[in-house]
Amino acid sequence: MAILEKKIAFKGILKILTGIHIGDSKDQVQIGGVDAPVVRRKDNNQPYIPGSSIKGKIRCLLEQVIGKAELGGNPHINNLFGFAKDEKPSKLIVRDAYLTAVSADKLEKSNFTDYPYTEVKFENTIDRINGSAGNPRKIERVPVGTEFALEFIINKWDNDHEEELISMLKEGITLLESDYLGGSGSRGYGQVEIEIDFTKPIILYPKSSIHA
Repeated sequence: MAILEKKIAFKGILKILTGIHIGDSKDQVQIGGVDAPVVRRKDNNQPYIPGSSIKGKIRCLLEQVIGKAELGGNPHINNLFGFAKDEKPSKLIVRDAYLTAVSADKLEKSNFTDYPYTEVKFENTIDRINGSAGNPRKIERVPVGTEFALEFIINKWDNDHEEELISMLKEGITLLESDYLGGSGSRGYGQVEIEIDFTKPIILYPKSSIHA
């Protein structure tokens, strides 16, 4: 039976380089509101990035570069990300990314936002025959320069190679920076920059006091 040996955390910052849209349900949209709202926290109305969005995008990119675009097509990726079909649990935890205190304060006081903490970008569909624009819509985005606090946790078991797990996570982050997060990436949305010092892991378990 495998034994959980270590829980390793890496904390960092995700910075928005181009406006990002990670959508919420449209059920709450009111007349005169945006057509595509961003996901927001229910306690303080601040936008956030779900951990599932970050994790899912990183996994997708890793599977694409390895040549296994279908979910579960690579055992090495499955070892880190898990695979429900084979009842293989994930060894990677990705926390929801919340606004840093500095960014929250800056956006709250900004004179350049259209809604609390966010901007609105107008989009149109272009008729390629006559060049006319139609179907106008308003897309809500988190503005350029906004920063979110990141946290990744790797569960290392006794039959794992720690460096392989960390290396895969680092590769996935590099791929994400060269791609996009959220919707409309091919139209310029969602470019991000991630800062994590992998030389300074935080050992959540075992704590020295536990085995004292």
